[in-house]
Amino acid sequence: MDIMVRYHRMKGRDTLWLPGTDHAGIATQLVVERMLASEGIKRAELGRDEFVQRVWEWKKKYGGTITNQIKRLGASCDWTREHFTLDEQLSRAVMEAFVRLHEKGLIYRGSYLVNWSPNLQTAVSDLEVEYSEEPGTLYYIKYRVAGGSRSDFLTIATTRPETLFGDVAVAVHPKDERYSKYIGMMAIVPMTYGRHVPIISDKYVDKDFGTGVLKISPGHDHNDYLLARKLGLPILNVMNKDGTLNDVAGLFCGLDRFEARKKLWSDLEETGLAVKKEPHTLRVPRSQRGGEVIEPLVSTQWFVTMEPLAEKALHAVEKGDLTIIPERFEKIYKHWLSNIKDWCISRQLWWGHRIPVWYVVGKDLDEEFIVARSADEALEKAHEKYGKDVEIYQDPDVLDTWFSSALWPFSTLGWPDDSAEDFKKFYPTTMLETGHDILFFWVARMVMMGIEFTGSVPFSYVYLHGLIRDSQGRKMSKTLGNVIDPIDTIKEFGTDALRFSLALGTAGQDLNLSTERLTANKAFTNKLWNAGKFVLQNLPRENDISSWEKILAHQFDKEEFTLGLPLPECWVVSQLHMLIDSVSLSYDKFFFGDAGREIYDFFWSDFADWYIEASKARLYHSGNGSTASVAQSVLLYVFENVLMLLHPFMPFVTEELWQALPYRKEALMVSAWPRTPLPRHSNSIKKFENLQALTRAIRNARAEYSVEPAKRISATIVGSDEVIRYISEEMEVLALLSRLDAQNIRFTDSPPGDANQSVHLVASEGLEAYLPLADMVDISLELARLSKRLSKLQTEYDGLSTRLCSSQFVDKAPEDVVRGVREKAAETEEKIILTKNRLAFLKSTVPVPK
Repeated sequence: MDIMVRYHRMKGRDTLWLPGTDHAGIATQLVVERMLASEGIKRAELGRDEFVQRVWEWKKKYGGTITNQIKRLGASCDWTREHFTLDEQLSRAVMEAFVRLHEKGLIYRGSYLVNWSPNLQTAVSDLEVEYSEEPGTLYYIKYRVAGGSRSDFLTIATTRPETLFGDVAVAVHPKDERYSKYIGMMAIVPMTYGRHVPIISDKYVDKDFGTGVLKISPGHDHNDYLLARKLGLPILNVMNKDGTLNDVAGLFCGLDRFEARKKLWSDLEETGLAVKKEPHTLRVPRSQRGGEVIEPLVSTQWFVTMEPLAEKALHAVEKGDLTIIPERFEKIYKHWLSNIKDWCISRQLWWGHRIPVWYVVGKDLDEEFIVARSADEALEKAHEKYGKDVEIYQDPDVLDTWFSSALWPFSTLGWPDDSAEDFKKFYPTTMLETGHDILFFWVARMVMMGIEFTGSVPFSYVYLHGLIRDSQGRKMSKTLGNVIDPIDTIKEFGTDALRFSLALGTAGQDLNLSTERLTANKAFTNKLWNAGKFVLQNLPRENDISSWEKILAHQFDKEEFTLGLPLPECWVVSQLHMLIDSVSLSYDKFFFGDAGREIYDFFWSDFADWYIEASKARLYHSGNGSTASVAQSVLLYVFENVLMLLHPFMPFVTEELWQALPYRKEALMVSAWPRTPLPRHSNSIKKFENLQALTRAIRNARAEYSVEPAKRISATIVGSDEVIRYISEEMEVLALLSRLDAQNIRFTDSPPGDANQSVHLVASEGLEAYLPLADMVDISLELARLSKRLSKLQTEYDGLSTRLCSSQFVDKAPEDVVRGVREKAAETEEKIILTKNRLAFLKSTVPVPK
């Protein structure tokens, strides 16, 4: 997000990054309840007002942790506009949104099967339930057929036998011949004192799962609930809200659901109704917040009708009003909105926005309630409808945290006041950047609410980043002990290195954060700092006005000036100008990983490894003041542009270096982005690439012959007239980069007379070099060294060959051991061939005595 904001700010656009946090209803209440429990205090003992006060105190003490982390990461937000979802302004927006949706008939109160968290004592949405594959048990139970003989029974396989007290039917597939004779009869539910339920048929039943017989417990299973609604079956609930069984369970009343399971199975075994149990992998629903097993439970809750809202959000993507990056998430977004269920927005918590509904004392809760923006407005409405003596009380539930978060793009800008300055200037916004894991929790809901309340999508683009995982690719969790605190990481590696490591990821792809990655990018930060020191040390003193006039007079945006630069300078400036184009395009397309890698490669390779080294020939060896001035100007120009391009990624080190440069009129953060396009000279790039190829070839030869780094060697450079002309003009640069003796470099169009006693290098087509062997190595010593090496290699190879010729070894040794020996033999044979060739070449260079 900060990369985008800094880039667009430098592009001169009005840029607002509005920071803030939500109140995280379930998670926060859970943390505070645990904290109180450690003090021996229960929430109910405190009462609602006192508990909420405790949560505010906790928030004041710990709530700024994430904000402080974001600040330390360098987020250039407008902190004067920071918001919290329980702020007065945002709370007003929440009340307004609820009332408007209710007035349109999109909010209703109903009794439905919801996901219930027994420990938290609240409903949670489908999105807050995480499913995990866990080992479990499949229980096989006999259901006798009423009126039949002892052999007339149905065996049912279930993973949750304690829900049988809530059975309202037994179902089989219409075409399952095993059970067709029982359809229309009654089954006796075990352990219920003979309660009868109908045996029905429905295509929904899977003939191949378990025994092909399904018990229907609509009060405790989402699929059974839908089937019961379709068939008009009753709903029977056997569970209390704390996860214990209620009085419908008879003798099992008051037992915890998991205790009841054990006792029930034991009793079924005693009565002969237990057939068997077997291991079975379960898909267990757990609360995303508390981690406990979720219980499907019928409960009266508040819901938002989603279909009409979802339809508009779908059209926004289809019409191109909203672009999701990366594109593959569009399909997921569309699938979810096309199959959306109504949203349960009530939570049985004390921390959050209290639902703006008031009930009339003595009236039916389902029929007589008042929806209002405030308690005063509710009382006024009650007086009008029921008279002055009426008493009202507010619904105890709070709204799902995501309800207020869904309003964030416009509630933070002043809505419902459409005339608010921020709302008029910044809404609709341009970009939402968030994790791919909350595409439905937050993104889709913001889109739906934005269109509903403002008539337009709240943002034009959604950029979904990946999750940060540990070095092994595991999700961070306190249980695994692999959580990485950004503050600790910053202390060890620096903010810029951490930011750069994270930003090189690909949109939507999870990123494994390793120490190696951070260490490499810390080294990159150091390299940048050292390059800055080099540039500063080689610039004139600030009071040297005449030198600075020359430097500042250079106009790199003029084509004729760029073309007139010496070859290395023209090359690096041309490369820079192409980089600016490419990086600007990557920024515009949100390809941040590409942008970062392009800048990294140019700075480290082209600028630091090549141009800074080449510039030393101008600064230290040429004795020519004008070429030194050109080099100073190019160093400054390229370096300051690199700082500009890199600033959105690494704001701290780039700003520090920028402000250390002379003649800086403003901070880098608000400096203008380099303009595009700028001149470049492709021919100079090709010419310098030839010079680079020649340098690399000479460096490789030196390394191959172990020439001491400080030793300068002579060379003959062979090429066409044109190539020789531009290479010879940069003789000082070539000598410096290749460690050649500048006094003994010859440029010619044909091989030298002593070519047979030289190392011949082909740098590129039409460019060769001859390095006298005598300059590089003591031939007699090298012959002796190579002969000794050849003898050692031959002995090693003979030993390996002997083992491979032994059938005892090949047949009896493990396959991977034999393969390893074969590979080692092949490698050794290759080394022998190379050493023989080197010996033959050296011998051919030794003069033959007359």
